[in-house]
Amino acid sequence: MQPSTDRHPVPSADRLPGPSGLLYVTEQQTAALVDEVLAFDAARAAFAATVDAAVLPSLVVHGSDPRNRFSLKPSASATHAGVKIGTFWPDNPAQGLPRHHSTLLLFDQTIGRIAAVLEVGTANAYRTAAADALAVDLLARTDAATLAVFGTGHQAAYEVRAVSRVRPISTVLVVGRDKDRAGRLAAQLTAEGHGAQTSSAEEACVRADVIVTATTAQAGTPPLFEADWVRPGTHISCMGADAPGKRELPPELFARARVFCDLPEQARRMGESQHAPQGTVLTALGAVLTGRAPGRGGNDDITVFDSSGIGLQDLCLGLALLKKMDITL
Repeated sequence: MQPSTDRHPVPSADRLPGPSGLLYVTEQQTAALVDEVLAFDAARAAFAATVDAAVLPSLVVHGSDPRNRFSLKPSASATHAGVKIGTFWPDNPAQGLPRHHSTLLLFDQTIGRIAAVLEVGTANAYRTAAADALAVDLLARTDAATLAVFGTGHQAAYEVRAVSRVRPISTVLVVGRDKDRAGRLAAQLTAEGHGAQTSSAEEACVRADVIVTATTAQAGTPPLFEADWVRPGTHISCMGADAPGKRELPPELFARARVFCDLPEQARRMGESQHAPQGTVLTALGAVLTGRAPGRGGNDDITVFDSSGIGLQDLCLGLALLKKMDITL
């Protein structure tokens, strides 16, 4: 994987007035700093750290309006600690703002106060896609060439770009409930050189070597596809189920698949695996990355990566962004 060149000059951060000299990095600054390489390297560092570090569970709550949700993802390493606040305000587009945003707070380890605030809305999209790419790199067949993406929202294009960096993807099949949105996403991806087209759910599953789900689907609605549509050898990255009550996959698929996740305890509570049969074995992706657990066993294995997101990803990403600015906390 070749590093990409910077698209913008590296911006400088601001320090707010006061004795603490609080560092504040804006959304515009972090968006200019982040790229797929930085995010992927940060994801590798984060998942490797899950093996030995204390991985703290995430919390999902809602604002004064129950439709507005936010999650808290705390993290701690041997040298740093922080918490990411991720928000989902569905009415934001009416105000010209994205539904999703993220803010990362990093602590001063000597006094227990906030040392840095980073707005990481765009960077968070790279971060989520990087976890998907890492799972694909570790679990998908090396010759995987057809990618199916379920979902046409903000995150979907980031997933396609990230996965295409680690596998020789030549065809992208876009599946969405809204045909117009699916068509626009396929046209956008094709213009970027990804060879995309819209597809039905069944056709996408039958043809795909890798399936990525990036939706807001709930358990009260039918799964995105049928379990028997998935052919042997497919890898599936589930990126949308990150709160209790969300679900993308047919539960019957668990019986056919080997299941991997970022944090087993959290996956059972708020990931796709909250719907898995009792006794389903969950393997931490970090254990595969560090050689402590096997990944894909053969070309006919169906592998599933259940991603509910962990704070170490955000901590490693934030520190990588600061390092790119020549800042050390």
